[in-house]
Amino acid sequence: MFTAGRVLISNEPDYMKVLPLGRLADTAQQLAVDPMLKAFFTDSRVIDAAGGLTTLEAWLMRADTCQWATTDYHNPNMTMLRYGKGVVRLCWHHDHTLRDMALDKMEHIATRNLADWILDTARMAFMFSEDHQITLPELCWWAAQNEVIAAMPEGPARRVLKWPTPEPITSVMRESDIRPSVSATSVIEETAKQVLALKLDPESPESLMLRPKRRRWVNEPYTRWVKSQPCEGCGNRADDPHHIIGYGQGGMGTKAHDLFVIALCRRCHDELHRDMHAFEEKHGSQLLMLVRTIDKALAIGVIATGKK
Repeated sequence: MFTAGRVLISNEPDYMKVLPLGRLADTAQQLAVDPMLKAFFTDSRVIDAAGGLTTLEAWLMRADTCQWATTDYHNPNMTMLRYGKGVVRLCWHHDHTLRDMALDKMEHIATRNLADWILDTARMAFMFSEDHQITLPELCWWAAQNEVIAAMPEGPARRVLKWPTPEPITSVMRESDIRPSVSATSVIEETAKQVLALKLDPESPESLMLRPKRRRWVNEPYTRWVKSQPCEGCGNRADDPHHIIGYGQGGMGTKAHDLFVIALCRRCHDELHRDMHAFEEKHGSQLLMLVRTIDKALAIGVIATGKK
């Protein structure tokens, strides 16, 4: 172990305190063994969003070993056994022997396969390397993008939002002492709805006209997101979504499309409008700032296509 490089030794995380003493099961993704996420990984909506059981079977066929770890005979041919809500890879011998049995071990393997597959699907969706550990916020974002965030249990959702554990309601509490609150899952789901979905029309009516009348593209949710980003000039907290001026944009009585905006604080915004050339000599081109802004919006899913 110590000849391969640095080794990290840490305290026991909270989600592992419920596990029995002894050797931990081998795991490539830590979230796969989080008991609070079992309901998420076994939810039929999440399974369908990841591609369905047929895709899981293809994913399992990447290996050629029987998952029923015993020392008895193993046939070299593999098959898939759908067990519970998941799938188990078995050799022909153990498939014939165990197919009609109800076994806790088999249920554990099927559930673990679901967790590993869904986490790997999320990893590939974000184009992470194979050694990347999917974090809980990343898993929630994958669920939000695939419209299955409602399947996320309340406990993990509260951890993402850094909310404290709610006080349990006891039988001796007065009704006036009970404080109503929204669920953490609903907050994440509502936040995910702020993603900007673009509708593309390559044959719009205007594109067929000789001299089409131009329309200004307006999208208040996008400009509100840009405003929440750091200032492109000084890096401090932004105050305004600045519409690009110059470069054929922002002429007399006109305003650039809401897509052509960058985040600026009030001081940098005033400085730019006083003298655009002096501002760009000091901080850089507005076009470069615009490319950075749009690139970030596309990279983190603020601008997306194909949404329902």
